[in-house]
Amino acid sequence: MLTVYFENEYEGGDIRTLFPFPPAETAEKVIGEVLRSVGCSRSCEVSLTLVGDEAMRELNRETRGIDRTTDVLSFPVFQYTQPGHTEEAESDRAGSFNPETGALLLGDIVISVPRTLSQAEEYGHSVKREFAFLTAHSALHLLGFDHMSPEEETEMTARQEQVLDALGITRK
Repeated sequence: MLTVYFENEYEGGDIRTLFPFPPAETAEKVIGEVLRSVGCSRSCEVSLTLVGDEAMRELNRETRGIDRTTDVLSFPVFQYTQPGHTEEAESDRAGSFNPETGALLLGDIVISVPRTLSQAEEYGHSVKREFAFLTAHSALHLLGFDHMSPEEETEMTARQEQVLDALGITRK
């Protein structure tokens, strides 16, 4: 079971108009598919927040020391030595699991609504596709995947595409 705690903090317009799809439901499907793709069958919890560019810039500055906005930020609860191996979190049972539900806490995803909209237009695909891509990308980061080396980037790109293809969320 997956629980996604969805929060819309974007104040620049009606999210139902800007995102012509249910973002909370879409995020749950995408994160669920990411978890299936790594063989995780345990209950998990993720927090996902939509923000504007100024809030994203401030968060990026505070957490990464980069004074500009970005499209998505990921804040994993647990640092995996082997990406996707959620059983590693057992070693940090007190910090990585919700004591009330027993669910594995994956972490927080923060997505910039303006960047999602502009990148969808820039890349020539739907807003839903861009939102799903950013969600998959961030969920993989929560599971320890990264793209710092060419090999890591190749694997992460392939996993993102596999997830989106499995859900029928294509570039067109």
